Amino acid sequence: MKPAISVNELTKWFGEGNLKTFAVREVSFEAYFGEILFIVGPSGSGKTTLLSMISGVLRPSSGTVAIDNVNIWQLGSDQIAEFRLNKVGFVFQDYHLFPRLTTVENVAIPLILRKQSWDEAISEAAHYLEIVGLKNKAELPPMKLSGGEQQRVALARALVSQPDLMIFDEPTASLDGETGRRIMDFVKNNILSDQRCILIVTHDSRILDYADRIMKMEDGRIIGFENGRNN
Repeated sequence: MKPAISVNELTKWFGEGNLKTFAVREVSFEAYFGEILFIVGPSGSGKTTLLSMISGVLRPSSGTVAIDNVNIWQLGSDQIAEFRLNKVGFVFQDYHLFPRLTTVENVAIPLILRKQSWDEAISEAAHYLEIVGLKNKAELPPMKLSGGEQQRVALARALVSQPDLMIFDEPTASLDGETGRRIMDFVKNNILSDQRCILIVTHDSRILDYADRIMKMEDGRIIGFENGRNN
């Protein structure tokens, strides 16, 4: 399998001197195209900080992150922003949908940022809403949707840029068990591909069956890997 992500000695600290606090310590691993890798661990173990560095949001204190052989932290700030926009899809725990926009307008945001015309962006966004089964909800505001539907809108928005890497931060935390499994079934059967890698941070033991591998973190370090039942 081809590595989608190569992380080497990745470290992040905050503060200086006696006030220095380590969030992530010398983390190294690879994740592969065609793989769903879960990252688990207690609160404060460094999972979200790690995701932020991998996705080009938070600059590491030391170490490297390569996505599809591109060392992202050697890029300039504008190049990182462009790389993130085109190569990384991020699905947040609380969806981050804009309440004053319609569902289809929310999905179109990445395309608007890429300077596509409004009509083209809306048309393409509508296509991705259809993929996630929400074509008939395109003109509704997010507040008119259920939690599971809002999650699928966030999924469509992450997909619209056709990213190589998709990152999910607690995708089922606010969903009931049945809805969470439907979301994960959709991710596994419709989103995962040989050209895409999926990272999922979760505390939800109900969805661990969907992992190819599970990476365990504690106190900012990797403490082990397990093969998922999906493997």
